[in-house]
Amino acid sequence: MALHTPDVPTKPQHYLIYQPVPPYLRMLRERAGLTQRALGQKIRKTQSWVQKSEIGSRRVDVAEFALFCRGCGIDPREAIGELMR
Repeated sequence: MALHTPDVPTKPQHYLIYQPVPPYLRMLRERAGLTQRALGQKIRKTQSWVQKSEIGSRRVDVAEFALFCRGCGIDPREAIGELMR
């Protein structure tokens, strides 16, 4: 019996519920007027980490989401509320 079915994503970042997160992260950064490199420096992550988070090739956990938000100058609680609308 196969454990993987073609209609079920193999990685959590591919789940439908996660799809709005990466573009939202990019929107936050752009709204803050930051480049990927500048945000990465603020939050002590690489430009590549920021880029992969924004395109969804890596999943951002809740602590990283909060870090990303703070780096963009937004309260993570406000960001969650905005994302869920």
